[in-house]
Amino acid sequence: MERGLFAMVSAVEILSGGILRLQVSEAEVNNISIRFLDRKTGETTVGKTKPETILRQITSKKGQVYSMHQGKRDVETVLTMGIMEDVSIIPQPADTGKVDLVMNAVERPSGGFSAGGGISSGITSGPLKGLIGSFAYTNRNVFGRNQKLNISLERGQVDLIVRANYTDPWIQGDDKRTSRTVMIQNSRTPGTIVHGNPDGNSNLTIGRITGGIELSRPIRPKWSGTAGLIFQRAGVSDNNGVLIIRDRYNSPLTASGNTHDDTLLSKIETVYTGSGEHGSSMFVLNMEQGLPLLPDWLSFTRVNARARKGVQIGPTRLNLSVSGGHVVGNFSPYEAFAIGGTNSVRGYEEGGVGSGRSYVVGSGEISFPVWKPVEGVIFSDYGTDLGSGPTVPGDPAGARNKPGSGYGYGLGIRVDSPLGPLRLEYAFNDKKEGRFHFGVGYRN
Repeated sequence: MERGLFAMVSAVEILSGGILRLQVSEAEVNNISIRFLDRKTGETTVGKTKPETILRQITSKKGQVYSMHQGKRDVETVLTMGIMEDVSIIPQPADTGKVDLVMNAVERPSGGFSAGGGISSGITSGPLKGLIGSFAYTNRNVFGRNQKLNISLERGQVDLIVRANYTDPWIQGDDKRTSRTVMIQNSRTPGTIVHGNPDGNSNLTIGRITGGIELSRPIRPKWSGTAGLIFQRAGVSDNNGVLIIRDRYNSPLTASGNTHDDTLLSKIETVYTGSGEHGSSMFVLNMEQGLPLLPDWLSFTRVNARARKGVQIGPTRLNLSVSGGHVVGNFSPYEAFAIGGTNSVRGYEEGGVGSGRSYVVGSGEISFPVWKPVEGVIFSDYGTDLGSGPTVPGDPAGARNKPGSGYGYGLGIRVDSPLGPLRLEYAFNDKKEGRFHFGVGYRN
């Protein structure tokens, strides 16, 4: 029973010499079947999901001794697919010493339309100051195989992002649980972070057309890996929509000298997620290589890493995080690492510390409960471009007299919401300038 085995001691025989012979009756798994139930009436119905899509997720197999612990894990695994509202396993007697397993499954609606909003880091001034609206269509169970389709539109003052993703979370015939994602995106985002004007505005818009494929799979417990191939065509336009190659400081806006930069990127990423909850340990290492298959395509190597560690100290929690990166080769100046802002060094506007070929940002936070669902936070951030700002083509940070390094500190509150934590923070930078920061979700 402690091991969760579906078995019993059915007889005891006393032998000579103080020996007991125990007869154990085990329940061997005979058949496993899926029964779909109507989410309103609870009656048996026809499901949209292919039974084999569910059966491949569970570890209980025919011929095994049925374990209730294993059955519980199978239920949790099927629920994490995101297409079921409720799942349970009902053992039913079969032949002598055998048991049939019936999995009752209540499907969630497979998809639909949704709307929402958020904050863009690229707008640092204006009446709406970075507010974005979004509209999306999602299908979580395409062809009944748990494949995901997401088509979304985001619109802001300048931002316009149209994105389509198609994900197969477990490729048919693969025994390593490899997932495949095909993505295409057309975006327009403000160039304020790197190429903003002294008044915080920018009449530059960065347009990107991106498409690619990524393969991901678990490597070991708590570790996963991703490899991908992505093509991007990007260019910069003025407020009239005309493509330009230099900004108001006569700094180049593209690496190739053309109106567009074309890049074919190979990508490798590994992720450690700890317990998976916010505040647990996390480590991400990302490497990208530009492949110059044609003479005008960019060639560079970019490495980026970030780590986080949380420690519970009584009712408070200490969160430490650090991130850093470096680029070698010929890259577009608007792709430089931007430092400063809500998810970087608070107390500065977005990109206000600098933009470099290299960077390091560290942060420390102490959070404490106030009253549910509100918690308070005290924080301190520091970031530097490690002196690499002048090595970015055109030195956009130096032309705008950005310091290249700086720190900020302050306090704030966070409120749990259906959209994730709502963060309102006030920070001072090392110039004694104060600034409010508002964000949705946890810091990157």
